[in-house]
Amino acid sequence: MGKAKNNKFKRPQYSPDGLSVAAVKDALEADEDDDSPASEFLEKLQNPCADVREYACASISRIVQQSQAIPSFLQRDAVRQLGPLLLDSCLAVRETASGALRNLSACGGPDVCEDMVRQDVLTPLTALLKECCVGFQVDSSPLKKEQKHTVEDVAHQAVNLLWNLCENSSTAVAVFNRSGLLDTLLPCLERHPHNIQLAISAAHCLQTVTEDNSDLTGNVNGAVLSALESVLLSTQTSMEHVLLRTLAAGSVWNLKACFSSTRQAEALTAVVSTLVHCLSLDAGTVISELWHAQGSQQANSSAESVSAQTEKQPEGSAMEEEEEMEEEGDVEVKMNGGKRNGKQAKIDKDFSDFLPRDRLELREAIALLTAQQTSLEIIVNMCCSDEPSDDEWEEMSSSDESEMCADSSDANTSLLSPLCLSAELHTTLLNHNIPQQVMKKAESPSHVALEICSKDLAWRCLIKKMQRVQCRALTCLHNILSVMDVECLGGAAGLQAVAQHLSSLIFSSSEVLKDEEFLEAVTSAMRSLLQIMASKNIPQCMSPQQLMSMCEAATRCDLVSVRVNALAILGITGSTLAKDKGSADTLQLIGNALLNVASKDCNLVVCGEALDALFDVFADGDEAERAAHNINLLSALKSLQPVFKAKIRKEGRGKYSPDQLCVLDNIKINLRRFIGYLETLPK
Repeated sequence: MGKAKNNKFKRPQYSPDGLSVAAVKDALEADEDDDSPASEFLEKLQNPCADVREYACASISRIVQQSQAIPSFLQRDAVRQLGPLLLDSCLAVRETASGALRNLSACGGPDVCEDMVRQDVLTPLTALLKECCVGFQVDSSPLKKEQKHTVEDVAHQAVNLLWNLCENSSTAVAVFNRSGLLDTLLPCLERHPHNIQLAISAAHCLQTVTEDNSDLTGNVNGAVLSALESVLLSTQTSMEHVLLRTLAAGSVWNLKACFSSTRQAEALTAVVSTLVHCLSLDAGTVISELWHAQGSQQANSSAESVSAQTEKQPEGSAMEEEEEMEEEGDVEVKMNGGKRNGKQAKIDKDFSDFLPRDRLELREAIALLTAQQTSLEIIVNMCCSDEPSDDEWEEMSSSDESEMCADSSDANTSLLSPLCLSAELHTTLLNHNIPQQVMKKAESPSHVALEICSKDLAWRCLIKKMQRVQCRALTCLHNILSVMDVECLGGAAGLQAVAQHLSSLIFSSSEVLKDEEFLEAVTSAMRSLLQIMASKNIPQCMSPQQLMSMCEAATRCDLVSVRVNALAILGITGSTLAKDKGSADTLQLIGNALLNVASKDCNLVVCGEALDALFDVFADGDEAERAAHNINLLSALKSLQPVFKAKIRKEGRGKYSPDQLCVLDNIKINLRRFIGYLETLPK
């Protein structure tokens, strides 16, 4: 309905399970045993012996990775007991306490993070980070070298905790702004020549807090921009440094308003160049090389690996985490802090950041895929207009738009005006071949890399990450199609090639039609592409059978956005086919499918989209009239009309926003008008 959605990415919330405290409250009422592990380890936090306190913190870190155990700790005031240990006299206790709170925030999800902020965990965390920054300046003599390394380890845990809290809590971001915590991230970021892991954590946190944060933007000074510039100009070639530069590029993009007008073009070029370099790396080749490098070193490092797995680590045991990943599997990222498209978004169960530091090859592979996903998300936001989305129904229906634009010389072009981007951004993206780079990433993951990752439990997490890169590329392609002129994308031949590519992806296997994330990305891209092709009278390449197969799978999807996309695709294709002779049979298939959804879907937004598509398909033409007569469209719509009106009256105000209700009312009016139009047709 109206223009296709421009998807914008927020940084994903980093919460492996995100089990709500309320969701398990009833189960916890039975857990009042003071001899429980929670009681035992929390009691040890008060022990005068530093080794005991450290042991208790490390034990809590491991236990809270099982999210069902988290409420038991929260009931016993774990946050308030762990908080003071962030400033413990023993650095090892500080590190493990930070690790315990980090895991609590990562595995607890948004509700737990909000609760931690309410319990004022940010006060000791702020003090700790400021002390760590002072500790970085410790004399580098041999006697103090070990202490300095420990300070950086503490800072690494603390920055990750801050990152998790700011991703999940707007209150945490407000405290970040008030407390001047930006000044504590810079020294961590500047450690990149010596401690890449700490710098990456700081860069992740910086990208998170600079996104849509006007309160912070006003306080950004030259030191921040210089630190980011230093990272962008670094020349190290490891994949972790590629990730670091990508995250820095994301922060520069978020802070673009802070640059002087004379430096904005220079900053934009630096950002896009960084993203292009990242995307140009072939993940399949890199993963294969890293896998073989690991194999060649495996014999020499086996003893070290065993030793590393037995060490106490604040992040937890890698083997335990890998077993959890295998048993529970990766699920999708929770985006934009809540429900997505009418369904509670799934959450990314991703323990990759908890891997021990000696797994260098695996860390490198994860870093590359994370960098490519991040690069694509930045480009998505670059190409994202600030106009409302279809899924929120803040626009008029296409029928109303067509009436409003009736006097325009080119209504379709006005609806799809490509130059929403600034001229500088548009030119820079094209000069760096961004559309071509995105298309490459939209291809299916390398079979060689998939085979390699399936052989090793630890590497298996990369499979989902490769698939996610593909999905982000498809979403990115959707936004590029929405904002760039057809000629910039290769003209008619280029668009047909893209359509053929998307079709091949959709029908590569039956399994892809069961993947919600993939369906959302590919249907969004296909919808945008077909809309442009229809407006330019460019022939489409999907057969009616393929079209119906895809839409049938999509309309069974739980995600509202996928169902809406599928219906829009049917409407676009049907209205195009209605101009061709001999298309009545196909129009009948499309009409029956749309009627079925309009009368049976439980979501009024989806029902409205189906009706709107029907208006488009059967608006005009001999073939459309013939098909409408054959499927008894008039009588079907007359029967559906009172039901649709009643649903709006009974369900509308409780389930849908005022903007959605406004559009539903428009569709109700258009349905009455369309029935009147059908009644004028010859019998």
